[in-house]
Amino acid sequence: MRTLITGNLGYIGPVVVKHLKKKDPRNFVAGIDSGFFAHCLTNAAFFPEVQADVQYFGDVRKIDVDLLKGFDAIVHLAAVSNDPMGNKFEKVTDEINHIASVELARKADKAGVKRFIFASSCSIYGFAEGGAKTETDTLNPLTAYAKSKVNTERGLEQLSATSDMIITALRFSTACGMSDRIRLDLVLNDFLAGAITTGQITVLSDGSPWRPLIDVKDMARAIEWAGIRTADAGGKYLAINIGRNDFNYQVKDIAQTVAGVLPGTTISINTNAQPDKRSYQVDFSLFRKLAPHHLPETDLVRSATEIRDGLQGMQFNDKNFRESQLVRLKVLEKHMNAGLLNSNLEWTF
Repeated sequence: MRTLITGNLGYIGPVVVKHLKKKDPRNFVAGIDSGFFAHCLTNAAFFPEVQADVQYFGDVRKIDVDLLKGFDAIVHLAAVSNDPMGNKFEKVTDEINHIASVELARKADKAGVKRFIFASSCSIYGFAEGGAKTETDTLNPLTAYAKSKVNTERGLEQLSATSDMIITALRFSTACGMSDRIRLDLVLNDFLAGAITTGQITVLSDGSPWRPLIDVKDMARAIEWAGIRTADAGGKYLAINIGRNDFNYQVKDIAQTVAGVLPGTTISINTNAQPDKRSYQVDFSLFRKLAPHHLPETDLVRSATEIRDGLQGMQFNDKNFRESQLVRLKVLEKHMNAGLLNSNLEWTF
């Protein structure tokens, strides 16, 4: 099996590379990444990409079709990766997350790649009333990031009508967990960082919004499944929710879990906050049916404990972490302020 992972020098990529190589050391795993966040290592004993067979550096918008030849599967993680980044770089978010993603799939098809695995998101459900959302429910993307994921899914579904590739859009729950490049702009990770550095968790909402969570290790397992599934399991094109029904949590419950693994932590909830429209519960029954051996295994307490241990292991004590290189938007802004990146998120050298 020869797999190319785009955006592998980020939060999820190191975990995916490690998982695929551990699953079968004969797997040939290559990565391609712009390198924006390559230096943002966290408690890593070594540069994690030494586990890959080949590392390329490049812009996902400019990948040549010849590079894709010979690969069996492409795991497409590269993206402008969250709402704050998408809001600041709305046009570029569409260019990278949507237009370039669909074009990459077209190039992969032309190159003879057999499987295309797209990292989509449950955030496409937006403000979702009326219970847990299934794959057939109406989508309600509220942000540039979520809209880009919806548009890519539509483009991939259209491509599948004329392509022999098995295309899987993995609608991931909100990511969490420890990584060699952890992000602290995600709800559980942020709460742990705040609790470690200040002994406090500040919940900006009233704590009632719902979030499904998934540990990065379980994201890697879902990607493994997408790399081996046949068209009999969901069809030649499949958009599927990735998570577990019992891993839907209210924000206040996430905060309580963090306080449980860090005794003495206090929780402040803004009971007067306006309703947070980014609230959704998700139904993962289809994933349970199609991939019973790849369901998430890492529960919230274990994820929180591993983040705690990882951050403490690196003597993390930055109370101003939301302005640090562990928040992706801040890294891009620092690159831009140094003249290293232009407004189109391209290196200037």
